[in-house]
Amino acid sequence: MELKDFLIKAKKATYANASVEKVAASRRGSNDYEYSDGKMTYHDTYFGGTNFIGEEVVYEDGSEKPIWGMNYYGVTLDQNLSEEAMDKALRPALMKVGEDDILPVRGPKHFINDDYEYTFDVDGDLARFDGVEEIRKNGELVYKLRCTGGKII
Repeated sequence: MELKDFLIKAKKATYANASVEKVAASRRGSNDYEYSDGKMTYHDTYFGGTNFIGEEVVYEDGSEKPIWGMNYYGVTLDQNLSEEAMDKALRPALMKVGEDDILPVRGPKHFINDDYEYTFDVDGDLARFDGVEEIRKNGELVYKLRCTGGKII
């Protein structure tokens, strides 16, 4: 399986999927998700709630050496929005990963969910990329995330 296909499966089987449970925290105060298909393992760990920072790492199974990773930092600009509200706006968009031609490291280029409009713009490829994710509520920017990542050698 290619890394691209694996990432799509892993992302839909972790945070983006509201019914999936977290795994044991890998560090103090972290929230963690993990997915494995027998050939690769994906681990996502983040800290915070409405403002958060985290990283995703992919390992080839049987190896402790990471082969791909991404760091991200997201900020809820409208402090009236709770973490739960932002999850309800963000998770459905992230479940659309791989459904368009954009690099599958977050969600699709564009997605509308009730009053929320999600956009993701990314430059590069899986070897090296930078991206910006935004959510607008009724046209007003309420959330922004920056991510960067690529192959780990």
